[in-house]
Amino acid sequence: MGNVLAASAPPPPPPPTSGLPPNLGKPDPTTVSFGSPHTSEHLPNPGTIEDLHKKCKDVFPVNFEGAKLMINKGLSSHFQISHTINMSSASQSGYRFGATYVGSKQISPPESFPVLLGDIDPSGNLNTNIIHQFTERIRGKMGTQIQRGKYTAVQMTGDYRGDSYTVSLTIGNPDIINNSGVLVLHYLQSLMPSLALGAELAYQRGIGVPGGQIAVLSAVGRYTNGDSTISGTLGSAGCHVCFHQKASQEIQVGVELEINSRIQESTATIAYQVDLPKADLVFKGSVDSNWTIGAVLEKKLQPLPFTFALSGMINHNKHQFRLGCGLIIG
Repeated sequence: MGNVLAASAPPPPPPPTSGLPPNLGKPDPTTVSFGSPHTSEHLPNPGTIEDLHKKCKDVFPVNFEGAKLMINKGLSSHFQISHTINMSSASQSGYRFGATYVGSKQISPPESFPVLLGDIDPSGNLNTNIIHQFTERIRGKMGTQIQRGKYTAVQMTGDYRGDSYTVSLTIGNPDIINNSGVLVLHYLQSLMPSLALGAELAYQRGIGVPGGQIAVLSAVGRYTNGDSTISGTLGSAGCHVCFHQKASQEIQVGVELEINSRIQESTATIAYQVDLPKADLVFKGSVDSNWTIGAVLEKKLQPLPFTFALSGMINHNKHQFRLGCGLIIG
């Protein structure tokens, strides 16, 4: 449910923003990797369930609407700030200030801890994330969201990485007074170097929940064969299957199928990513069964420290069209 890419070498990772594609400055809290990986003699560690569909999801474009301008400034090898201006008719417009701090506890060459990220707008709406690697096997994460002076979301996650398995426990919006909250338990085990299976147990309790409480158990799995990866989640709520194929050094393809058994709906999506390193260009596109077509183009304007992004999305059924452009400086 969230972690972040941590880097020890300057400059530190860019701070979080809202709406821009991940490659344009927002570190995805789910992309941080474990430091100093431990593997058993035969089976590798499978990672976390929250990263189960990551390869496929990374191919999909992150569309945005309107105009965005973000300026990044590294104050030191550990601290960086950002200024973001967003002008949009479909989402909240305005200014946001962001900051990222990367600590000096180095777990492995590419990452250090703790990592602190946050952004705030002039109205006081705040988003924060804290990630710390306590030991080589234990990692903790905490995220909070404050809107209009009130805590609207709190999430705490602990990951334990064994030699061939990973156990994660997440607590969301705990409220002892009202006896409400969400508890999610993950377990993922490597059965073969190419196969990992596990389970997810989600429990929610609260006044707004039918019957006062609900529990959902799901089975998960991932199979890797060379440059192909198939991952899936199957439970009482439905089915979620992803397929990722790296066709070449420049082209990746992802296919996703989501079936919601409660509302009797299903959506299939196919996406692709084209990387042209010589042109400093990345293009992502997708089309789904609801006739929604989206694409994002990202172009580095060398030798200037600028990155330009162009986003477009159209829904033929709803007759909606959204266009966005963004510029990252720094």
